[in-house]
Amino acid sequence: AHEADKAFAEDVYPVLIEDRLRGMRIALLFVGSVDAAHVQRALEDAGATRLRMRALRIPVDPEKLDRALVGRADLAEYRGEDRLDDLGRLLAAELVTGGDTPAWDALTSQIVEEKSGTFRRAADGVVVVRTAKPQAGPTARFLTGLYAGLADSAVPAVGAETAAENPSAVGVWNRAGLSSVDNVDTAAGRLALALLLAGGDGGQYGIKDSADDVLPPIEALPAEARG
Repeated sequence: AHEADKAFAEDVYPVLIEDRLRGMRIALLFVGSVDAAHVQRALEDAGATRLRMRALRIPVDPEKLDRALVGRADLAEYRGEDRLDDLGRLLAAELVTGGDTPAWDALTSQIVEEKSGTFRRAADGVVVVRTAKPQAGPTARFLTGLYAGLADSAVPAVGAETAAENPSAVGVWNRAGLSSVDNVDTAAGRLALALLLAGGDGGQYGIKDSADDVLPPIEALPAEARG
């Protein structure tokens, strides 16, 4: 399989991924520390630009989040541990749409470990990478809402991990409705990510037992896009 992937990378990958995401602005969300190399390469190879990036400090501390929301009348309904999934959904929606982002404004100092880019523009797609270990309790509830919120957004949202990632996050992403790529450290995985962000058939792609297929169906690019 490794040899086949190498041949694929050398022969068809550059042709198939080139301009696939030309002009698209993609947001990156890291659940844990930043590890952007593979996703960044896929975006660059496909002609996309990275619009903004946020890396979340995991686990979250519900009491600190509550304190950060005190005095914010517009966010009062999101206070309390039983509202963590709704808070996650709100942050997901703001990450995609940009513009006014009251939740990120109130919580960035509490939950963001690293960031780049502004919220001025809407994103055309989102990539999620989980670098933190699997979570339980309040943080798991928060992340479930966050993933579901991204899955429900109007733009393609894809979870991406490397072939060696263990335990895999694919099951969690799948239950939340997110598409995923489980081998983004390979040419096939980077192409799958680009195809999904371009609006390809959603699903779980890659090489692990959880994958539906290696790649989404590959649509030919219109001639002017290749120009």
